[in-house]
Amino acid sequence: MLQELETKVLTETIIPTITLSTAASDAVKNILSERNLEGYALRVYVAGGGCCGVNFGMALDNNIRDVDMTFEANGVKVIVDEVSIEYLQGATIDFVNDPVRGAGFAVDSPSAKSHEHAHGEGGCGCGGSCSCQN
Repeated sequence: MLQELETKVLTETIIPTITLSTAASDAVKNILSERNLEGYALRVYVAGGGCCGVNFGMALDNNIRDVDMTFEANGVKVIVDEVSIEYLQGATIDFVNDPVRGAGFAVDSPSAKSHEHAHGEGGCGCGGSCSCQN
């Protein structure tokens, strides 16, 4: 009975995924190559909340902890910690080159949006209205 339960749990495990656009994966690969960072991966994490909800951070990291989840997205190894994955399941990371704001990564995460609404934190806390994107 216990073995059946263990097998069932293993087959029902949801593998978290983050999608990297071609532009984002190319940008990460270029940075890794330029800096000669062989064995490093892209760590994506929750970097706190702001006026408009959850903010994400990214770093190049070669320190994978036991509690981290790792997977590959468009040829790039991605690391996410156990807390941040709640906000990043189903997220898409893109690299944009905006003439006004400059070049950088943009994270669009439906999990973060649904998590905010579920906990009542989806509104703007600064007394105004926001149209923010991570």
